[in-house]
Amino acid sequence: MSRKISASDLGFLVVIGSVWGLTEAACGLALESCAKLASGSIMTGVALLFVSAAWARTRRVAGPALVVGMALVFKLFDALLLGLPIKHGAIANPMFAFVIEGLALLFIVSFLADAMKRKAAGQAFLGGMSALLAANIFPLVKFATGIPACVIPGGAMPLSLYYAPLAVAVSMIAVPLGFLVAAKAEAIGGETVPAGRRWLVPSAAAALCLAVQALIRLV
Repeated sequence: MSRKISASDLGFLVVIGSVWGLTEAACGLALESCAKLASGSIMTGVALLFVSAAWARTRRVAGPALVVGMALVFKLFDALLLGLPIKHGAIANPMFAFVIEGLALLFIVSFLADAMKRKAAGQAFLGGMSALLAANIFPLVKFATGIPACVIPGGAMPLSLYYAPLAVAVSMIAVPLGFLVAAKAEAIGGETVPAGRRWLVPSAAAALCLAVQALIRLV
């Protein structure tokens, strides 16, 4: 049975959602040289790490929904910093990817037995299948944003399909790590933090990540 999302859970979600948003901006810049090749598949694994951590901590749809929402906000902030319209391939298509990655994990996890969710092998399976599902849905992005998915140079196959094995491999490592991050964070015992200071770390983390993102884009 799903437990109630506590203030400590919400703080954790704000922190990892902010870190995800910053990671998207930083890695997007670092991977710019291969943006037309495998970067999207690598970032699928990164996304599923944060989405799985959110689900593992809350065991509710609301957890992944919140971190996906935060990633979307960071991407919109990126559009502002870069002076790009929302309906630009570098903004709208990644936002579509965030949503389908979150939905893919929620769909696959709903079919897994609790025993599998507790084992590293089951979590790796969850990561691989979520990545495979997201990779196969992504070519439909044109119907959502009006911008077609990138294809391999000189060919017609979408990059998400061509590099799907890479996305699966990265995600099979990333999702167990996401579960581990959630477990370690919960073990710290956030509920023991005084109520007046409970939001200090999440708020500071969100502000810091936004500031670093701005620095990355503007310097």
